[in-house]
Amino acid sequence: MAKKPKKPEGEMDEAEEGEAPAGGGKKKLIMMAGAGLMVALLGGGGWFFFLKKKPEPAQAQPAEVAKPVAFVDLPDMTVNLSVGQDRPQYLRVKVALEVTDAKVADQIKPIMPRVVDAFQLYLREMRPSDIEGSAGIFRLRDELTRRVNTAVHPARVNAVLFREIVVQ
Repeated sequence: MAKKPKKPEGEMDEAEEGEAPAGGGKKKLIMMAGAGLMVALLGGGGWFFFLKKKPEPAQAQPAEVAKPVAFVDLPDMTVNLSVGQDRPQYLRVKVALEVTDAKVADQIKPIMPRVVDAFQLYLREMRPSDIEGSAGIFRLRDELTRRVNTAVHPARVNAVLFREIVVQ
């Protein structure tokens, strides 16, 4: 095979003028087609997520209506605190019981003396240091809730709510 003599730079064959260098043309074509495909995919994805109408729900689910709770007020209680030989200190408490509905409140009212007795017995053993700060009040609330649920056993009290607490 004989080598072709090199031509000067200015001279090119007519067949070589319209062609790109070997191998470079196919790469450019593949890259252009890939870029066009990416633009089409991104455009379709954008339309799908942002512009497509969302289907309306067939029926709106009705929000579950919360049952109104009922409250049972206890009579005001004043008890001596356990302080030893010092001058006496008193605790005055106004309490309400939170129950699930009025039916449970009607079950509790006839046995109210039992509830008051359970509260009085527990509160008389309290010391002033037992109810200091919010942590002491939370412990008192938890213990009174436990005791009232024991006293009204078939019924259930959700919470003991303090309306007033005074230590003198």
